[in-house]
Amino acid sequence: MEQPLPTSEPYRHADQLLSALRVDASLLPITTYDNGIPHVYVVLDHPGDVASLQPDLGALATLAREIGARIIGFNVSAGQGSAWKTRMFAPADGVPEDAATGSAAGPLALHLTRHGLIPWGEEIRIEQGAEIGRPSTLFARVSGNDERIEKIEVSGFAVPVGGGWFDGDLLRSFVAE
Repeated sequence: MEQPLPTSEPYRHADQLLSALRVDASLLPITTYDNGIPHVYVVLDHPGDVASLQPDLGALATLAREIGARIIGFNVSAGQGSAWKTRMFAPADGVPEDAATGSAAGPLALHLTRHGLIPWGEEIRIEQGAEIGRPSTLFARVSGNDERIEKIEVSGFAVPVGGGWFDGDLLRSFVAE
């Protein structure tokens, strides 16, 4: 899918976020990207650091509520070249950890591209969900250059466990067995 181009801004509560994630620092500036759903990005040294995270979910939920976000995902990633690992936490919205966050994959690729960790136009492979027993693989690519973002594309593989659609004023949903 092609995603909307996100807006971005420095994240103003970086120290509190790092404390809630129980990590010391981010390799890149901690930034919020909003393509319809705000996501905050922290980048660590090694994929193993991401896999071993044990964040304080209560502190993350409190932080999200204190800053008044309607929905917010806290994303922690690590990798190099085209191979990346990520985890996304949104406990204030009832999602302790998500298995496959397509809305966050495109902005992650943009964040990495803007900071020179991947070249413009390179597709990255994002592994997510293994820590909660629901592994997924997403792919993201950002086309453009330093002066102009042309498009952000995301695709991937996941095992659906739920879904829904709007039909007029009625929301219908299902849960997979």
